[in-house]
Amino acid sequence: MAKVKYYYDSENLAYTKIKTRKRAKIGYALLFLLASALFGFLVFVLLINTPFFETPKDRLQAREIENLKLQYAILNKKMDEIDDVTEALENRDNTIYRVYFNKTEIPDSIRKAGFRDPKRYKDLEGYNNSQLVLNTTKRIDKLSKELAIQSKSLDEILKLASVKGSLLLAIPAIQPVQNENLKRVASGFGYRIDPFTKVRKMHNGMDFTANTGSPVYATGDGVVARADNSASGFGNHVVIRHGFGYESLYAHLSKYNCRPGQKVKRGDVIGYVGSTGRSEGPHCHYEVHKDGKVVNPLNFYYGNISAVEYVAISQMANQENQSLD
Repeated sequence: MAKVKYYYDSENLAYTKIKTRKRAKIGYALLFLLASALFGFLVFVLLINTPFFETPKDRLQAREIENLKLQYAILNKKMDEIDDVTEALENRDNTIYRVYFNKTEIPDSIRKAGFRDPKRYKDLEGYNNSQLVLNTTKRIDKLSKELAIQSKSLDEILKLASVKGSLLLAIPAIQPVQNENLKRVASGFGYRIDPFTKVRKMHNGMDFTANTGSPVYATGDGVVARADNSASGFGNHVVIRHGFGYESLYAHLSKYNCRPGQKVKRGDVIGYVGSTGRSEGPHCHYEVHKDGKVVNPLNFYYGNISAVEYVAISQMANQENQSLD
């Protein structure tokens, strides 16, 4: 039963019944419904934005996200293992394989270099788990690049291994003048006093003193590239191209025993000691070049001398004295 409301009429000194208009009743009802709808909507928005209210779809999505995080964690653990294996392989490649075949090592600045394109990972940014995906993708790209470089290096080593016999024969591995004819190693590789100007300058080879006419031997297999006296200061000299980036030079000869284009073997007599060109006395000036750069010939004498002889020669060669040319 609806409540009846009254008001006190002071003029008539009596209570009068309050009559509500029908239009007002409808307005009150609509206002109540509108307020109820707004309140319900606010409660719904509040609930769906709290962890206490999840739809089946939200729960499924949350499980998928957790599963993806777990998969990324497993993937990163596997990449840690691959990193260790790759690092060990790179270390063996630099310190064993490439050293054995006289190849320069590949520096970390090349092996470990990433990608410099700042826009490479732009599409992975702006998501809730972007950092996880971004870091993992960068690691995969870095590992892929390292493995590609290592694969290329091993291909190079494999190619060298297939011609190992030819390589070992090509390396200038003996002295150009035998110990039985050798008086002394007059000067070694490095800065020495020039005999003519008395100025300290780079000496690109080693000087082996011997009597004029002592035989000079090819230090490795190859092809005679030059046998002439057209190079300034060298007098009569021979250049042999051994292949694999190696060349050897024999200067100040008294005469030749080979001709350009001739194939020679290690130990073949290619000329005889002399003092032609810019020379202070009979000797053979000997140089080794690798990939166009002069290198110390002392590093290659393993073919015909003992360890004791090597130590003696190295001590004489390392004395900073006066060269003979």
